[in-house]
Amino acid sequence: MDFKKLVGLIPLLYATSVWAIAPFVIKDIRVEGIQRTEAGTVFSYLPVKVGDTLNDDQATASIHALFSTGFFKDVSLKADQGILVVTVRERPSIASVEIDGVKDFPKDQLRDNLKQIGLAEGRIFDKSALEKSENELKRQYVARGKYAVSVKTTVTELERNRVAVTFNVVEGETSKIQKINIVGNATFSEQELLDKMKLSTPDWASWISKNDQYSKQKLSGDLESIRTFYLDSGYMEFAIVSTQVSISPDKKDIFITLNISEGPKYSISSVQVSGPETVLSHEEIRKLIGIKAGDAFSRKAITASTQKITERFGDEGYAFANVNAAPEIDKVKHQVGFTFIVDPFQRVYIRRINVTGNSKTRDEVIRREFRQMESGWFATEKIKKSKQRIDRLGYFGPVNVETVPVPGTKDQMDLNVGIEEKSTGNLSVGAGISSNEGLVLMAGVSQSNFFGTGNTLSTQINTSQINQVLSVSYTNPYYTDDGVSRGFDVFKRRTNATMISVSQYTSDTLGGGVRFAVPIKEEQMIHYGASVEQTGIGLTALSPTRFITYINTYGTTTDNLLGTIGWSRDTRDSALATTEGTVQRASTELSVPAISSQQYYKLTYQHQWYYPLTRGLTLMLNGETDYADGYGGQTLPFFKNYYAGGVGSVRGYQPSSLGPRDINNNSMGGRERVLTNAELMFPMPGFEKDSSVRLSLFLDGGGIFDNTEVTALPASTGMRYSTGAAITWISPVGPLKLSYGIATNPQDQDKLQRFQFTLGTLF
Repeated sequence: MDFKKLVGLIPLLYATSVWAIAPFVIKDIRVEGIQRTEAGTVFSYLPVKVGDTLNDDQATASIHALFSTGFFKDVSLKADQGILVVTVRERPSIASVEIDGVKDFPKDQLRDNLKQIGLAEGRIFDKSALEKSENELKRQYVARGKYAVSVKTTVTELERNRVAVTFNVVEGETSKIQKINIVGNATFSEQELLDKMKLSTPDWASWISKNDQYSKQKLSGDLESIRTFYLDSGYMEFAIVSTQVSISPDKKDIFITLNISEGPKYSISSVQVSGPETVLSHEEIRKLIGIKAGDAFSRKAITASTQKITERFGDEGYAFANVNAAPEIDKVKHQVGFTFIVDPFQRVYIRRINVTGNSKTRDEVIRREFRQMESGWFATEKIKKSKQRIDRLGYFGPVNVETVPVPGTKDQMDLNVGIEEKSTGNLSVGAGISSNEGLVLMAGVSQSNFFGTGNTLSTQINTSQINQVLSVSYTNPYYTDDGVSRGFDVFKRRTNATMISVSQYTSDTLGGGVRFAVPIKEEQMIHYGASVEQTGIGLTALSPTRFITYINTYGTTTDNLLGTIGWSRDTRDSALATTEGTVQRASTELSVPAISSQQYYKLTYQHQWYYPLTRGLTLMLNGETDYADGYGGQTLPFFKNYYAGGVGSVRGYQPSSLGPRDINNNSMGGRERVLTNAELMFPMPGFEKDSSVRLSLFLDGGGIFDNTEVTALPASTGMRYSTGAAITWISPVGPLKLSYGIATNPQDQDKLQRFQFTLGTLF
């Protein structure tokens, strides 16, 4: 028998022997020895009261009841002329709990954990809670791979029946996985299987990923990854026979051995469809099935096929359609046939759409993005599209959409949309650092959900010596109920290019305009607008001859009426933390002849493509080409040239530094621009569930071209490339992007700048 249990029985055995006397009637009950506990508390736990006859069984029960409260460490009963005297010795209270030697955890967090166990200041001291607390501390460290942790407890008695509890923790070193052995694999090499696991032996990235630290949860996930890999490769009878995890005597090294059984590889013998054809014909269903006879068995393909069929029924309103792939296994031939049994059940429609979480944003701003309508048939694709459109607004965090059956009905569902509003104010800041220009800054403020209306109001104020800007823009994305948007822009700009490495001139522009966007398809829009500009140009003694010639021809002040027309297509799943989809834009800007001082046009085309390689890894490809020129015998105004270099084009080169140069080695820009970018984006280690922080590796390329430019100095012409890393954070004041770029094919005349950042715009 356990020693502690034996000690606990001694008072009961003693009580039995004491009360082996004649019973008596209790005239009164007196409690002695209490300090903190109220006498009424003792009376409430006693199973006897005044007037009862106390016998041996009742005395034993009374002692047991008082011990069970946990308040007392000693209880005795005696009779004094018909009075029952209950004498107790209270357990001490905990005066303090100290945890020494802890570095890996906040002490307050550990104290909260111990409090849940029952060990905290002011509580009754319980040795069993103390033992549980020691084990809990060790468990916390073992979960982090520190198996050598040592926890020693000291209990110091204090006056007034109190104790001080001190935990002395020696954390020790983190145990590392030194070897993972896989036994039983024949088809796939051990390295192929290890690549499917997150757990690994130490490598250069282990200090970030912590994947060399063992945990039971991580191993369970890895075993499932290996099982999935085999089941998707045709090994239907694959099994994990056993798992052994051992630790070295010094508790520094961990060794893992996995014993597996691959089994034979199965192929698909036949694919059939069964069920009513009232909604979809069997032929239509077969087109949705991604397997055919002769293919290797794949659980992933079976699941995907089942999902496609279910979603197809969902698009027709059959939200509860049941699709089951029933196997028929031939273990001799190692073949399996599947019959997809479909039952659409009853058609369902949406009764209500309930939106919660929008304390600032108006309901209509969210509801107008819905493609699934109330009282309409349930449609899986329309619900997915509705969620995607709300995500693309950029006003909210993760959007949660769930369908809930209406109680008491079989053909109705409610659509519950839960959102979490986030700050839609955007403080835009751009900066660049170079040895000859110093720090260059710009700033602006915008509100993309103005007073919760979904309208956008943005202002930009810049009082720097280089760019002085005062602008106001306003956009109503639903100017009409059909989704036609309208926007206004008013601006005043002054550019002093004499203070940067751009050909020397100053410009003052005052203008304004109106623009519209008309949806032509679900994800496509036509854009058009008109604006007026008045620009005044100033030259210096260092201005190139071309600029002087232009001013002599057209004067120092120009007035232009500009017309714009464009097309866009956006299928992204999110406007900020994009993981899949495309963005295409094409636009034309044209100065209206006879009304404008100059005759020129500008053409732009951009295509961005996002593709999810894995759950957390996204590939982004971007291509952009621009061309501008004069028409009607005129030339392109030099202040309308394109520039490249820096954030937003080719990182690693100074902003606007690529392309032709004047005789003073300043950039002149050009009529043609080509940009290409490839970026591999992935979560920040430790922030896998937070899509607002992402790392990326990039490869940029771009160039400025203008065959009319002839200079005495070598131009930075031709394509330039760079590679590097970046971090993007969707901060409360806007997207922040830091990048470190290294030019891969720089020429002697190129101007480089490795570290760059922007706040407020995404690349």
